[in-house]
Amino acid sequence: MLLFVVAVFNLNVVPSIAANGGVTIWLWIISLLLFFWPQGIAVIELSHRYPGEGGVYLWAQQVFGDFHGFLSGWCYWTNNMLYVPTVMLYFVGVSVFALGPSHTGLADNKVFALTTSLALMALLTILNIVGLGVGKWVNNVGAIGTFVAAAVLIGLGIVMCSRFGANITASDFRIPANPRFVLNSFGVICFGLVGLELASVMGDEIQDPPRTLPGAVAWGGVLSGALYVGATLTILIAIGKDVNVLQGIVQAVNHMAARVNVAWITVPFALMLSLSIAGIGSAWMGGCARIPFVAGLDSYMPSWLGNIHPRYATPYAALIVQGIVSAALVMLNFAGAGVQETFQKLLSLAVVLQLVPFVYMFAALLLFSVNESVPRGQYGRATMFFAGASGLLTTTLGIALVFFPAQQITSLWLYELWMFGGTLFFVGLAAFFFFVYGRRKELKGRGLGRALQQPEL
Repeated sequence: MLLFVVAVFNLNVVPSIAANGGVTIWLWIISLLLFFWPQGIAVIELSHRYPGEGGVYLWAQQVFGDFHGFLSGWCYWTNNMLYVPTVMLYFVGVSVFALGPSHTGLADNKVFALTTSLALMALLTILNIVGLGVGKWVNNVGAIGTFVAAAVLIGLGIVMCSRFGANITASDFRIPANPRFVLNSFGVICFGLVGLELASVMGDEIQDPPRTLPGAVAWGGVLSGALYVGATLTILIAIGKDVNVLQGIVQAVNHMAARVNVAWITVPFALMLSLSIAGIGSAWMGGCARIPFVAGLDSYMPSWLGNIHPRYATPYAALIVQGIVSAALVMLNFAGAGVQETFQKLLSLAVVLQLVPFVYMFAALLLFSVNESVPRGQYGRATMFFAGASGLLTTTLGIALVFFPAQQITSLWLYELWMFGGTLFFVGLAAFFFFVYGRRKELKGRGLGRALQQPEL
């Protein structure tokens, strides 16, 4: 249960969601009911049917074929190349508070934000290559710091409400007259609720999964939902909708701490949260570098990406490529956008790629419910049908709505060009590796095999 909470709860996305007002509370509840719990049913069902390693790659491959499996695993991997830079930018926004109130404006300085985020990305890449047990401790700091930050934020919110009352009314939770900015946040909310697929990785270590997993998913959803809703409400109570998507958490803590006469807490809080964010970035960076070869995607990709460092035994080639691509994407967006806009553009495209594997997961449930008169898995036909239909509709809607710009976007045309162009680029690259490069690699392997079988002259 706690593993699922750690995997699902992502404090980084809360400010960008809270910026759209109280209506997002309803979106959290809708997403928990129509996306999160169907996701749990899908993960439990697919893990039961296909218990081998590979997760989203294996499930899509077994149900829909090799290319769909490759595309699912590819999108799950490449979305991290977009998400990791958002974590770096979030670090910039938070860390400046540790320098004191007079330095908070540095977060919107493009040169400072670009230099700091790229430097941190390079440092974390080196740490993940060198290993030496450092990565583990950085990751642990990330997990612990996130929960401490959430506890401090929500705790201050409770103190504020008890002393001064809540400054929000029922009207703040209504759908705004112009809801176009709210639409983008629905996809980000779905993005914030993924993570249950970790069950496929540790399925062999769970005792009595049929009995353990359903309860863990249910209670994990309750706790994650409570944390998300509590953090969103607290930000709205503290500073309203005028939220900086990179600094919203520390903004709220700083404002509330000043009102309850503990203003000194802001600097250590910002320092702790900065270390936490660095840990989260390190975890995603190190973890996703291993995905292609754990999932079996190396059959269709250059074999040198799987090179292991001779001394540190880490996938250094994949880590370096991943860092270079992430850095290039950051610099590409900074060329014509501000810091907050760059954050939103990277996050929105990451949402699209992240949700693609979940389309396959929910479609598989629907397929099982229709094709099998007697289900051979964990759940009955009705449960699989309603979970599959609900999850597929919600996921598809989340992908579509994230193409609507967030309020930080200044150019609609550049945003749509980035979203449609980026989606087509990554999907097209997947098709190239599978159908072109993979076929060449297969033919070369067959040619080498025939050569080895020839008798010596």
